[in-house]
Amino acid sequence: MLFFSNDLGIDLGTSNVRIYVEGEGIKVKEPAVVAVSKATGKILQVGSAARNMLGRTPGNIVAMYPLKGGVISDHEMTVRMLEDLFKKVSKSSIFRPKPRVVITVPSGVTEVEERTVINAAIEAGARRVYLIEEPLAAALGAGLDLSGNTGHLVVDIGGGTTNIAVLTQNAVATSASVGIGGDAFDDAIARFVRRKYGVVIGKVTAEEIKMQIGSVSMRPEVVTMNVRGRDAKSGSPREIQLNSTELIEPLTRLARQIVDQVLAVLDDTSPELVGDIAGNGIVLTGGGSQLWGMDLYFMARTEISCSLADDPDTCAARGCGMSLSWINHMNEGPINIARKRLLNIR
Repeated sequence: MLFFSNDLGIDLGTSNVRIYVEGEGIKVKEPAVVAVSKATGKILQVGSAARNMLGRTPGNIVAMYPLKGGVISDHEMTVRMLEDLFKKVSKSSIFRPKPRVVITVPSGVTEVEERTVINAAIEAGARRVYLIEEPLAAALGAGLDLSGNTGHLVVDIGGGTTNIAVLTQNAVATSASVGIGGDAFDDAIARFVRRKYGVVIGKVTAEEIKMQIGSVSMRPEVVTMNVRGRDAKSGSPREIQLNSTELIEPLTRLARQIVDQVLAVLDDTSPELVGDIAGNGIVLTGGGSQLWGMDLYFMARTEISCSLADDPDTCAARGCGMSLSWINHMNEGPINIARKRLLNIR
């Protein structure tokens, strides 16, 4: 009897979930948010619809991110979110069994956290689960040729974490993870606005500010944005104007910590691979890498050329999709296949 392939690549991020369907490409791009009824426990919305409810829900509904810092913080909600997303791309039948899935995990993930990811995916409807380090997936999705002896450095700046890895011969030579990502930049903007202007803004507004005028390097021209929030003292609505220059200092503090970790990874890397990286440059992936001037800041601090991957926020998902062709060589279980170098690419 003929069975049709039903394999999925899942970039399970703190802020967003992207699902790659074998042979079809990325079919799901949704915020990793669920809205739940407190009274019944029923999931009301998942993804974009749930994200639009953040900060706007009545008392009997809660909208939440079930992942924090790149790992699962609410197991039940993660399972139910994945169940909903699986239904959008996978229909099980006698001819189409439950999917096998490859899921990204942060570089610094523990075996307990790995097991949590595996269990959540199985409970959500996966047949088998395989894990791949996020920067390895991102490097594949960015189009890097990892098959040779040459070293490459990838920095994947996600929503909750930044994953850094030196890659060579289809494996991870050195890696590290730091708990700073797009969410931390959002929080820094919200704190800055409250401290300087006495105005309270929500997460969604802070993210909009980051995307429109956020900067870690001086722009050729200053850009401004009108922002509405709540006056911290009076509680009344208030509108202020922010500019890109004043946001550089609070955002650079976080970028500096990421670069410090990159330098620490290079310090633990062999001189030969560091020499390769000096020639190949640093590749930035992940949604957080699109913050204006991030590549310029990296070059200034590391003195190594730096480039932004094409469509950086989908690199990890595309890399997961590419790894589906090797799924028969992967080992199941709570083992990070990249870290243990069990991924046998031919």
